[in-house]
Amino acid sequence: MTTAPHTSCEDRPHYWQGEFLDDAEAGRRLEELEAHVRSVLAEPRLSPLTVLAACDLLATALRDPASAQTKLLAEELAGAGVDAAEVVRTLGDVAGALDREALETKLMRELGGTDPGRLARFDFRREIFEGWLPVGLLVHVTPGNAPAAGALSVIEGLLAGNINAAKTSGDSRFTQQLLAQLAALDPSGAIARRVIVLAFPSSRTDWLARLCACADAVAAWGGEEALAGVGKLVPAGCRLVDWGPKLSFAYLTEERWADPATLRGIAADICRLDQQACSSPQLVYLDTEDEAQVLAFAERFAAVLAEAVGELTVRERDPLESAEISNTVLVTGLEEHLGLTRVHADPDGNWHVLADLRSALRASPLHRTVWVKPLPRTRIVEVLRPMRRYLQTVGLGAGRADTAVLAGLVLTAGAQRVTVPGGMLDSYNGEPHDGVYALQRYSRRVDVQLDGRFGSDACLDDLVGVRELPLPQVPVTVKSEFERLQGDGRRAEVFFRSGGSSGAPKLSAFAWDDYHEHMRSGAEGLLAAGFDPRTDRSMNLFFNGQLAGGFLSFYSVLETLQAVQFPMVAQPDHAMVADAIVEHRVDTLFGMPNYLLRVFTEGADALRAYRGVRKVFFGGEHFSKGQQDWLREEFGVELIRSAAYGSVDAGPLGYQCAQAGDRVHHLFSGVQTLEILDRTEDRPAAPGEAGRLVFTAHTRRGQRLDRYEVGDLGRWIEGDCPCGRRTPRFELLGRFGDTFRAGGHFLNYRRFVAIAEEALDHVGAVQVVVEEGAGSAGTALTVLLGDFDAGGRDAARLAEAFLAEYPQLAVDVVHDRVVELHVKAAPAAALARTESSGKLREVVDLRVG
Repeated sequence: MTTAPHTSCEDRPHYWQGEFLDDAEAGRRLEELEAHVRSVLAEPRLSPLTVLAACDLLATALRDPASAQTKLLAEELAGAGVDAAEVVRTLGDVAGALDREALETKLMRELGGTDPGRLARFDFRREIFEGWLPVGLLVHVTPGNAPAAGALSVIEGLLAGNINAAKTSGDSRFTQQLLAQLAALDPSGAIARRVIVLAFPSSRTDWLARLCACADAVAAWGGEEALAGVGKLVPAGCRLVDWGPKLSFAYLTEERWADPATLRGIAADICRLDQQACSSPQLVYLDTEDEAQVLAFAERFAAVLAEAVGELTVRERDPLESAEISNTVLVTGLEEHLGLTRVHADPDGNWHVLADLRSALRASPLHRTVWVKPLPRTRIVEVLRPMRRYLQTVGLGAGRADTAVLAGLVLTAGAQRVTVPGGMLDSYNGEPHDGVYALQRYSRRVDVQLDGRFGSDACLDDLVGVRELPLPQVPVTVKSEFERLQGDGRRAEVFFRSGGSSGAPKLSAFAWDDYHEHMRSGAEGLLAAGFDPRTDRSMNLFFNGQLAGGFLSFYSVLETLQAVQFPMVAQPDHAMVADAIVEHRVDTLFGMPNYLLRVFTEGADALRAYRGVRKVFFGGEHFSKGQQDWLREEFGVELIRSAAYGSVDAGPLGYQCAQAGDRVHHLFSGVQTLEILDRTEDRPAAPGEAGRLVFTAHTRRGQRLDRYEVGDLGRWIEGDCPCGRRTPRFELLGRFGDTFRAGGHFLNYRRFVAIAEEALDHVGAVQVVVEEGAGSAGTALTVLLGDFDAGGRDAARLAEAFLAEYPQLAVDVVHDRVVELHVKAAPAAALARTESSGKLREVVDLRVG
């Protein structure tokens, strides 16, 4: 794994866009900060997917105690006086925060998606495009008492796409080194260009003023005085994101204040990080007015805290911290004479429990010093509301009957979060911080309002260009080895079964987030293909059941579009479906070609008289030109287009626009990267040549899909599309299974379909059955023409048409006599189809071995 070069930070303590600098060089560059910012802002927008990939690599490294990253960052923490146990905990917490799943959840919760900067429609019925864009330069004035907080704030700034300049203080270079390691794991260099970390004391206000002068937003931690000082440097119009001082406490009912597990949990919260975190408890409130109960609890809890502290390696406090604790304990001890307080203290000064019979909220001097006070539930709002701006976490120890009531009271009083004793410093993926979402405060919500010229555009970014996302460094996975991609299944929540038309059926796993994201992509593609959710009345005729995905997927796509939908499903009574189309004035059909053709065939009289079906969107099979021409000429259909190119295992892959050729699709570049590789080697196919389609789904959570060969052939289409979209285009050239060996040649199913259309005027289904031959002919090949009117032509004359138009077939049948050819008309219902999806099995190979 790549690592950033480890440099001594004593003489070069600053990190600037990939380099460690000394004071003089950092000062020189600081004078030119605005020029640096403009240069980076002019580059393509940083994709959150780039940040996710690098963070996931770093998280993996930090879980390995022997990795270079773990050793380097552990040294930095230890050098700052963090004890060994806390070093392990801190690096574990950082790894958890950088985990891909955690950050994906954060993006989804806070900004609505994993690519929130796309200027995309929020309402498919209106030409209004919205997105979350970076503020620009985001300055972070980081806290000195939480070494990971500043680095994680910068990573949040990166997820929002910002250029980030962090100010750190103290001797630790943890923030610089962590961000340098992250940048080293990004091969594009985009992260490094958006990270600056300067180490200087707060007294050096000239440097801080230079940072703030260029800032579009400033995120600052600290006490009220420190935040006020930063606020004076923030220019007008610059957003100040203040993560100010917060105070947290435990609140216990009588049911829990004698419970050993509850008391141990509070003690653990107090000991962790020496109460330096905003969520560390500084007080324990009891739901009582009885003074004796308060004093008794304080004595009991002092023993529990003493035991917990005895298991720690206690860090030496600086003189100012010790002086504050000594002063607080001394005053509290003097108030014992007034009957107001009681002090329980460690002889070595490593912990203090201060009982106080007055309810007023009061901050602790920290370092395992905690107040115990009475606060009956009837006075919670009265006592706490005046301090609402400072309240953060409440560790609530209560029975089920009281928890909901008390949680409501403390939240009403101003608390931001409620948890249980022992979990006050824990968090969950996507949790708001101090009542807000950080990513929203580090971003701007923007909109673009346009006119009918953009009626078929779902995303303005598609008109600009495509960002190159790094491909995972893994080998290609072929379709037959799909199960290797299943992973541990922790996020597998929705399952679909492939139709099995090109192999054994298999289950494909999605998270719900995957599903909704893919349906959003499908909706965008359908809009580009010519569907109008404002006017079209659609009937969904895809197959359903047995874990098939077709009907449900397009049901969700049409729901996303807020379109009129009649969810009929592919019914066996085709004439009834035709009557329903007429009855409900349906003008747009969704389904597989062979099913739709049977509806038009068996309901021909009603649909010819109606002539109201204007649009047909198909999927799952090829819709031949002859079949399309028949629908246009006989029934007045105006638009026939692919609803989407995709598969059950890979999801949506491509979409057609109004100018797309018969088999040409644009790539869904927001969720997929496509490689077209040589047929025999894992290298790019030559320009214009057919190759294997290999997809990487960058946002798949339920099941990773990295460099997956879907079983299709295609080629790149060069140049710009007349529709104006700049997303890559490719032409589908059939499946690997379209080609099969019979006799001495490889034959292609598509040739049989073309000959049936052009030489026999056939517009129905075509199926090729390959079996073991009899006698000298090793192979028997039967072409079945579904619902074909032979018009007096016998089987031999039908076969002659194929032999005349397919020379390789003629060699095998006539010259070499190694293939028997039969051509038969057959009812379309008799043709073999996959059980779950109803898709026609184009080639049925019954040979053994």
